[in-house]
Amino acid sequence: MKRTTARVALKRSLAVVGLLLVSMAAQAADPEQPHPHQGIVPPFEGAPPRVTLSEKEESRLARGEAVLTMLEEESGGRGTAVRDVKAPPKVVWERIGAFDEYSQMVPRMSEAEVYYRDGSDVRVRMVIQVVGLRYEYFIRHDYRPEAGYATWTLDYSKLSDLDESVGYWAVLPHPSQPGQSRVFYSIDMKTRGWMPGFVRRMVAKQGLEEATGWVKTESEKAP
Repeated sequence: MKRTTARVALKRSLAVVGLLLVSMAAQAADPEQPHPHQGIVPPFEGAPPRVTLSEKEESRLARGEAVLTMLEEESGGRGTAVRDVKAPPKVVWERIGAFDEYSQMVPRMSEAEVYYRDGSDVRVRMVIQVVGLRYEYFIRHDYRPEAGYATWTLDYSKLSDLDESVGYWAVLPHPSQPGQSRVFYSIDMKTRGWMPGFVRRMVAKQGLEEATGWVKTESEKAP
């Protein structure tokens, strides 16, 4: 009975992955084609909003943990992560802004390349691998480290595998530890087509933890 149940579960899992792969193949990213819309989530304009932390959350940050708020949705997820980094903001921004090195620093990212740069307008092609599935997408950053923040949306002139990605980075001097930083990261992401629940959960939770986690690791080991 157990073997039969396991075989059925395996077949269902393979069927789910197969359907998702077919769906993705039919909706493959294309830099020569425009995205089907010009934004379905309001973008951040200017400096992002400040995040208020409780005493309990401050204690978690002091222990080196990330503070997460998230909402899992049918086609993706959105949330915010806060993490303290034992490096000054200048060093943190150097890592965040090293887009061409993301494939060596960012978990699950297999490719990253800047294809346009003009002042604060920085556009990057990215490819992530999630449980064997490939997502290619094009991000347009408003990159302003001198002001303490960077925001982004999809580059809607190109067709991405993601339906939407809107978010921000904010890096501030630590409120009580000189020479250190407090990093804020927020993202609202949606995929095109159907996404399995286990992928949504991975994107919503692990994505937030990993985003601030790699920045902490790379910034703290920088010379």
